[in-house]
Amino acid sequence: MRCQQCGSTDNKVVESRDVADGDAVRRRRECLACGYRFTTYERLERPHLIVVKRDGTRELFSREKLLAGLQRAVEKTTVTGAQLEDFGARLERELYARGEPEISSVNIGELVMSELPKLNEVAYVRFASVYRSFRDISGFERELSKIRKSKTRK
Repeated sequence: MRCQQCGSTDNKVVESRDVADGDAVRRRRECLACGYRFTTYERLERPHLIVVKRDGTRELFSREKLLAGLQRAVEKTTVTGAQLEDFGARLERELYARGEPEISSVNIGELVMSELPKLNEVAYVRFASVYRSFRDISGFERELSKIRKSKTRK
């Protein structure tokens, strides 16, 4: 790491700590040549995850795109921004943990559908209505029935 003040590469790490989502390490460094302190971030470089859409096209996975869809589902619920970020990070870790270079958008949707009821049931029904393309009230009734059944099993 090159010092921004004097350009020296001779420095030491003074402090290290994990960043909030656990996907990075923040390091405070001190230049041994001039004493200047600076911060660096270290992140694991992941291979690109390709999403295969329903029409067969491919695009890079984007946590931001996933969160945008979820944001609409959690609107006007008790889910906070931090909870949504954590949820998105958890889903992303799960997708990368599968070790596959490509994943279908259907698999991503199913993962969201399996995890979202644990976060918020209203958000689940909203997401399901778009994901499953409900055309009438019976679609909502089926999803609500699934939630009720899973609650009675617990």
